[in-house]
Amino acid sequence: LSAQTEAPFYEEWWFLLVIALSSLILILLVVFALILHGQSKKYKNCGAGKTISNMEESVTLDNGGFTALELNSRHLNI
Repeated sequence: LSAQTEAPFYEEWWFLLVIALSSLILILLVVFALILHGQSKKYKNCGAGKTISNMEESVTLDNGGFTALELNSRHLNI
């Protein structure tokens, strides 16, 4: 009888594929978490209803301190 040994499971193609895809998903999750954490830290200083100062007077905007571009109210005829 010949003693043929099978390759261990960690050398099989499907196991290497599963490990590669799992590590890719893990890396993407870490990157997205870091991006979201950076975005929340970036806008932490901007509070809702902050006062914006002009040269002549200070104005408070209704929508939390951000100007809105209202494109829906414009009707364009093509």
